[in-house]
Amino acid sequence: MEQLSPPLALPVIRHESELIVPATTTPREIKHLSDIDDREGLRFHISNLFFYEHNPSMEGIDPAKVIKDGLAKALVFYYPLAGRLIEGPNGKHIVNCNGEGILFTDANAYVELEMLGESIKPPCPYLEDLLYNVPGSDGIIHCPLMLIQVTRFTCGGFAVAVRVNHMMIDAFGLVLFLNAVTDFVKFKASAPSIIPVWQRNILNARIPPCITCKHPEFEEDIESKNAWLNLENELIQRSFFFGAEEIEAIRNQVSPIHRSSGRFELLTSFLWRHRTISLNLNPEEIVRMTYFVTARGRFEHLKIPHGYYGNAFACPAAVSKAGILSTYSLTYALELIKKAKNQVNEEYFRSMVDLMVIKDRPGITQSWNFCISNTANVGFDKVDFGWGEPKYGGAVKADSCFSFFVACKNNKGQNGILTTISLPPRAMERFEDAKYKLTSNVKR
Repeated sequence: MEQLSPPLALPVIRHESELIVPATTTPREIKHLSDIDDREGLRFHISNLFFYEHNPSMEGIDPAKVIKDGLAKALVFYYPLAGRLIEGPNGKHIVNCNGEGILFTDANAYVELEMLGESIKPPCPYLEDLLYNVPGSDGIIHCPLMLIQVTRFTCGGFAVAVRVNHMMIDAFGLVLFLNAVTDFVKFKASAPSIIPVWQRNILNARIPPCITCKHPEFEEDIESKNAWLNLENELIQRSFFFGAEEIEAIRNQVSPIHRSSGRFELLTSFLWRHRTISLNLNPEEIVRMTYFVTARGRFEHLKIPHGYYGNAFACPAAVSKAGILSTYSLTYALELIKKAKNQVNEEYFRSMVDLMVIKDRPGITQSWNFCISNTANVGFDKVDFGWGEPKYGGAVKADSCFSFFVACKNNKGQNGILTTISLPPRAMERFEDAKYKLTSNVKR
């Protein structure tokens, strides 16, 4: 577990938030979301934090000013983000590209970035200081689709906090947008290096829609869901670092034929199994592991354009009885996760999109489900506005049964994956013990 120092008081003074509009006139039109975008499970905002250290070569350059200017230029190409969601027929959301703009806040924190220590990593206690929730900005309809705050530290470093409506964009899409901003800020470009593509119609349901595959990720058991929801008020969050040695220790726990498995599959298997053990569930309880799989670059006929920035992922679920998952070896969990992941072909993806329409856009089940979003290879850790790569860049915190992977260095400078999970206190103690036992024999 990443050992976090107690959070400092973070004195922040903000300028009044303002709307950043596209630098030049953009089309005023209505754009339709895809059937993947417009679903219940994505009707919320996602937040990410990026921390940058002082760079002497950028002395005298105000990061807030140049990023603000870069945002205005990027919005010329990503102009739907400057619009507002409105509700269309049958409760379907559409984008009114009215150019009203995104929210921007300029702030100063009167501490040095170094003083924040490891607490810049999730679960970051400074989110409310570094990402001011402008009153009325966090709704879905008629609200800004993006909010950005740039906060300078006294050392010359700064933080960039980004909150965006998930219906408009996924992790890959957000990195495309942020890299477009860096093209204008760092390289003084006249256009993004990757031109954005809307084309949300390519991820709409077929006519007529037809569910042809099993989708346990959307099968809700009300009793199990309520059992989890009853625990939510007592959940705590902890972050855990898995470097090369930890991954190798996990690899050594699976059968020889599976030791060539990727680190994400191995780590997901370990987390799911030991999270289930830690919850101490009834052995007959059905548990799920939902793993998000991007459609980008995967299918022969469903070609996602290179600049596509909408949601383009499936969410297959591995399913097991809690007792079997807890008592069988780690190989069992790994095989279930591989099977779930490998079933995501083009037909599975199309079936999932059709299900959205037939079953009125359901959210992912919360029935003893554990969801992992792997953002470690998305590029958050590479977003460079000219000051170098971030000291940390990525998600801020986990959310109930949802977690994530981010590329990160530990406090010894070792590269690895950081994941944050939410559990009740006693279950967290058991999970921490499992993580300790994994690494207790790893040489440091």
